[in-house]
Amino acid sequence: MAVLFRTAIEAANTNPFIRTMKFEMESAGSGLSSPLRQRFSKPLLVLMTIVSVLLLLACTNVASLLLARGAARQHEMGVRICLGAGRLRLLRQVLTESLLLSVAGSLFGVYLAYFGANALLHIIRSGRMMLPPHFEIRLDPDLHVLLFTGSVALLTAVLFGLAPAVRALRTAPAAALQQSGRTGETSFRWLFGKALVVAQVAFSVMLLSAAALFLGYLSNLRNLDLGFRKDHLLLVTLDPAHSGSNNQQLARQCQQLLDRLAAIPGVRSATLSGSTPISGAVAAAFATVEGHLENRRVVSINYVAPNFFQTYSTPLLAGRDFVFRDQTGPHVAIINQAMARDYFGDDSPIGKHVTLDHVTQRGDEKPTYEIVGVVGGAKYSELREVPPRTIYLDTFQDERLGSQLTLRTGVNPEAVIPDVNQAVNELLKTVPIARVTTMADQVDAALVPERLIATLSGCFGALGTLLAAVGVYGLLAYTVTRRTHEIGIRIALGASYSKVTRMVVGDALRIAGVGTAAGTLLAFWGRRFAAHLIQDLPMKSIFPVFVGTVAMIAIALLAAYLPARRAATVDPMVALRYE
Repeated sequence: MAVLFRTAIEAANTNPFIRTMKFEMESAGSGLSSPLRQRFSKPLLVLMTIVSVLLLLACTNVASLLLARGAARQHEMGVRICLGAGRLRLLRQVLTESLLLSVAGSLFGVYLAYFGANALLHIIRSGRMMLPPHFEIRLDPDLHVLLFTGSVALLTAVLFGLAPAVRALRTAPAAALQQSGRTGETSFRWLFGKALVVAQVAFSVMLLSAAALFLGYLSNLRNLDLGFRKDHLLLVTLDPAHSGSNNQQLARQCQQLLDRLAAIPGVRSATLSGSTPISGAVAAAFATVEGHLENRRVVSINYVAPNFFQTYSTPLLAGRDFVFRDQTGPHVAIINQAMARDYFGDDSPIGKHVTLDHVTQRGDEKPTYEIVGVVGGAKYSELREVPPRTIYLDTFQDERLGSQLTLRTGVNPEAVIPDVNQAVNELLKTVPIARVTTMADQVDAALVPERLIATLSGCFGALGTLLAAVGVYGLLAYTVTRRTHEIGIRIALGASYSKVTRMVVGDALRIAGVGTAAGTLLAFWGRRFAAHLIQDLPMKSIFPVFVGTVAMIAIALLAAYLPARRAATVDPMVALRYE
């Protein structure tokens, strides 16, 4: 370690540019900071938080249903106690029932995990991870996952089965037998059951708001200004490394190929380049301009063919594009707006000269290029980045042929793939095609963490809404059963069916109102928590919270439909039969 420090210090003293670089050291005790870990650690923390909320929601749902079932079984418990059953035995029975529910749900969850893992792998593998070819990601549940799932199942069974179990333990036999089969309970127990359903609604609002937030965030990233149009772009990656042709011969073949591709029906233009936007791979070198030799900065380099900017719909702000006759002329270059601003300010860079610290394919060291054009900025590494300083060089003039074919089409890009394959195979017989994709897919490949969060949060939000709907429905259905005698008296005294319906729907709205109010506070807190982990997350818009609130109120009203209809059709004679 000391030798490494001494070597770094000596290099910094001899090279002033190394002195300005930033070096970071980290312990390898917890694993190397790979690109995969860097991209997924924070999004996975957000997802684990969402999963925890969903688990809590499911547990409160089961607890509320067990409480309602326990209230309905008070008469049964009283009979058991009168027949000699010990209270400890009743406690074990209720806890065992809770454990069976939890284990059954966990086993079903593990079964679904096998299918969900494949869907997640499909999203992950679609991204550019910059990982070694032999690197493999496996998400199949193993022994550790099963042990963790079993532990969570046991813990949830004990925690949320404890309240119904204690309730059964405190059953008074005389009071339970006096109910003659009807359900009855104290006001505290009834309010506690309502509070559980309110908590379910609150958690569901939080999950729905998170789903709307991340789906909107993903949509915003997909619609960012990239400096080019990503629609109707077909990307073809060639592998010329083993072609066996010299550069001049390959250059002539590539020019013929571009003419052939541009003539394909449905293709508007075709070009060749060393790298494509949002690919994460771009060359770089130090650059200086005449008159400002002290202004030496790193710029990105891309070797492109004529029609590159037309194909990508990148605006030409000044000067001209490359033309094929530039091959035999002096070195020319086109720079983007960021490089023009940093090097020339408000002055026009057209006609000025720039020198690059690199070696051309011809062996020229530190070549000088005349700037003939200025174009708008484009993003090459990340969607959120500011377009870097970029200089474009003629791929044919420098004899540094790129491997990326790009076609702008007027039809679905995938429709011209057979014609493209045929043209490449006929003109570049020894150059295989390594990959074919679209720019839209390449942009999506740069959004793997965001797509994972949006997809999973959407699924969890839908599942949480379903659980909350079941909870609201169960509470209202139990309420109607519990108040059947009261509803019968109301109808016998002249209450209309619409009034009874409004009474049940009013209960649903009160539960949804209190739950959504609490859920709104949780949603705002959750958004602040996620914003600390995910950059550029929209914080000012209240639309995601509004969506979650409105959706939950609508779901609560739908869940109230069947209980309200049942209450409105109560027969007073049946309800008063035991009086």
